[in-house]
Amino acid sequence: MLPSLLHSIFPSLSSRKRMRNAVRAYDRTVDDLLREVQRLFEAPLDPAKLLHMSGKLQEQFAPKLQASDICMLPSYNDKLPSGLEQGTYLALDVGGSTFRVAVVQLAGKQPGAKRMHIVNMKSYQIDNVVRNLKGTSFFDWMAENIEAAISEAHAASANGVNGTTTFGMGLAWSFPIEQTSMRSGNLLAMGKGFRATEGLLGHDLSELVMAPCRKRNLPVYMQSIVNDSSATLLSRAYEDPTTRFAVILGTGFNIAVHLPVSALAATKYKGYPQKWLDEASHVLVNTELSMFGKTILPTTRWDEQLNETHVRPDFQPFEHMISGRYLGEIVRLIIVEAVRTAGLFGGEIPEKLAEPYALDTGTLAAIEMDESKKLSKGIALFQAKHALSKPPTVKDISFIRTVSQLVSHRAAAYLATGIHALWNLRISSEGISPLDAGRISIGCNGSVIEKYPLFRQLCQSHLNELTSLSGADAKSIALEVAVESAIFGAAVAASCLED
Repeated sequence: MLPSLLHSIFPSLSSRKRMRNAVRAYDRTVDDLLREVQRLFEAPLDPAKLLHMSGKLQEQFAPKLQASDICMLPSYNDKLPSGLEQGTYLALDVGGSTFRVAVVQLAGKQPGAKRMHIVNMKSYQIDNVVRNLKGTSFFDWMAENIEAAISEAHAASANGVNGTTTFGMGLAWSFPIEQTSMRSGNLLAMGKGFRATEGLLGHDLSELVMAPCRKRNLPVYMQSIVNDSSATLLSRAYEDPTTRFAVILGTGFNIAVHLPVSALAATKYKGYPQKWLDEASHVLVNTELSMFGKTILPTTRWDEQLNETHVRPDFQPFEHMISGRYLGEIVRLIIVEAVRTAGLFGGEIPEKLAEPYALDTGTLAAIEMDESKKLSKGIALFQAKHALSKPPTVKDISFIRTVSQLVSHRAAAYLATGIHALWNLRISSEGISPLDAGRISIGCNGSVIEKYPLFRQLCQSHLNELTSLSGADAKSIALEVAVESAIFGAAVAASCLED
């Protein structure tokens, strides 16, 4: 399985020298534990096993496509962009730590022009002061910053922004809402310390944003509201018409997919206007794939530890094994066991490392990227973040580096399995064979899939294997990074949903 790629990443453990001066007080050597970690994390990655998991995931999808109010959720987005849409739009991106307002120009396929261009963008930090704004105060704050961003953009042009004086707005809202149309949705609890929903739960998000904008006489109107996964799909589809999926994999995890309306039960469209039901043939679906995979994706004792101590055990089993929030924690749990049972770091646990989630995935990525013989950068980084009485040895950091590679590789393989399961769902819903499915593109966004060393390449390799085993071309699925997908996707949503 992927022999050339894996050989370059994982040196044979049998070639490593055993610890010659083993401390008798420990149950085993670091090398013994490393062999066990390698066996447990690589065992499920045989292509035939991954293909079996994909089939089981498809079985898990079936009842959720019929009835579930937390996953396999249809949106009101029934149209993908043609790529010919043109115009200037105001894109809003509300995330957990930043509010961004951008003037975006879509040029279609005009010769020599950038197809998607950010004319002007302002970012506003969402700190604890902003998170504590109650009710309408938060949306007043949004309107104040929208006004400032528009004023700055207009200041650069005497004739409006690219001739535009009134802006259709696209809002990428990275929090749950109960969508009621392409332009509206009922506000649900935001979490993450936000108090904006106090007294406003169930209120129309579109109106909450527009009311303070009207008070300020801002030349804007709400054109569309999308979640981050739909925004990623739309932004990539604008440039590549074969796009049918979007993967969000950073701190969290989700996948959006473009499916026939008939793939979901009629009850999933309760409350949808008859006009929409009559006209829509396809729909963007928020799969919430993070909630799937229980009893299907093989786990280790460290996965079980993570789940048992989680505030919501079993709620997002898929996410627990592949997202940036949890990769560092899985490695941390293995390190703690290695210190206690195999004498890693001479048996000393760094004080900070004893705390749950103290090892961030960015640190693992940096250690993986250190390919020097003495791992000097990795040693310095670890010592700076998790100080020991004596700096870690090359062997200590080599252990962490190899464990990180094993954990991240499994994550990439499991992601490929989830994508393959949804790919099969799509082609079966369309009534086509794998061979006739053709090439599709997947828009990718998030720190793990975009930046983690070799992650996207490994995932792509497993996808090639799985599609080939399914009777399709090995290159049927292409993972493509969707740059600034929330901003561009919000603008594209506004353009292709115009009446």
